[in-house]
Amino acid sequence: MLQVSGAAARSWLFRYCIGGKRREMGLGSCLAVDLAEARVRARQCRLLLSEGRDPLAMRRQEEPAGMLARARQMSFAQCAAAYIAAHRHGWRNAKHVAQWESTLAAYVFPVMGTLPVAAIDTDLVVKVLGAIWLSKTETATRIRGRIECILDWATVSGFRQGENPARWKGHLENLLANPNKVAPVKNRPALPWQEIGRFMAALSAQEGIAARALSFAILTAALR
Repeated sequence: MLQVSGAAARSWLFRYCIGGKRREMGLGSCLAVDLAEARVRARQCRLLLSEGRDPLAMRRQEEPAGMLARARQMSFAQCAAAYIAAHRHGWRNAKHVAQWESTLAAYVFPVMGTLPVAAIDTDLVVKVLGAIWLSKTETATRIRGRIECILDWATVSGFRQGENPARWKGHLENLLANPNKVAPVKNRPALPWQEIGRFMAALSAQEGIAARALSFAILTAALR
């Protein structure tokens, strides 16, 4: 039947009885569903009734599954944005947020930004990291950690299942070279103790929190 609930609100309604109770089930707005389609939907409902099944109850059972299926189509880029939004206020400063956003946009999104987060696998992660692992090792290691965090968030949020393909230990460490050997850390030489007085005087003349923090670390360091 056609239901008119206002000047412009018209929709199709399937009215039926089951178990001695009358029920009504919407079949869609007239703007989106024409008469022929409404008749097809009503016929499907009658087939369910002939099998002893309640069309409205079945729809309500299917809705959560449909919602879950749609949720699992959430893209990696959408999950990244949600993760950043959730942690933005807990990070040190705006520069840290900008680094997350810029590195993901430059290196990750072109490869898998539009893909469903549930479809992200090891091959895709290696494709992203492998392109810069040798030339920009430090950046690549940070990106790996960021991908891992986003995928962990997506798993906890119900948008994907299974192991995290971006984890390092026991996984990517078998596919990518050890970053410490690719770009070994070079420590700065220690300052001769005879020069510490002149260095501290120069440091005291410097402005900014970094100079104060370094002075504090030098003055409070404990020898073992």
